[in-house]
Amino acid sequence: MSREYAKAVGARLRAIRIQQGLSLQGVEQKSRGRWKTAAVGSYERGDRMISVHQLSELAGFYGVPVSALLPNEDQLPPRERRPRTVLNLEKLSEAPPDSSALVRRWVAQIQRQRDDYAGRVLSIRDGDVRALALLHDTTPQEFAERLRTWGVLETSFPEESSEEPPE
Repeated sequence: MSREYAKAVGARLRAIRIQQGLSLQGVEQKSRGRWKTAAVGSYERGDRMISVHQLSELAGFYGVPVSALLPNEDQLPPRERRPRTVLNLEKLSEAPPDSSALVRRWVAQIQRQRDDYAGRVLSIRDGDVRALALLHDTTPQEFAERLRTWGVLETSFPEESSEEPPE
């Protein structure tokens, strides 16, 4: 996770905490010391990276879905935005039926929403890949590799990197 992304996550954490009327000290008190003031503050400032496990636990503490703590694509700085991933729908129809059924249903739903049934490809955001990976109980990179193995992935899903991309 890059520092800019950590700051965007931190902004979401702060917004949820404030919506709930809690101070940093209030979080520590309400959590009975589970969430220390210094730790939550450093997550909110983006000074400290939060693990997926901790993010999930903090979402549970706040009573919100984990997705509520993640920034939307339009909230990210331009250099954090990722190119879209393109799925080859013809290759998807040839993928192993058992393991690709969920992806096929998801694609069908997207096609209905977009009223687009004639396309040979489907462009999706990296957030869609993350959601599909979660549904397949895997990481986005592992899920992208599965799509590559099926021949479905036309553009590579960018690897997570702490380095700044060239401008």
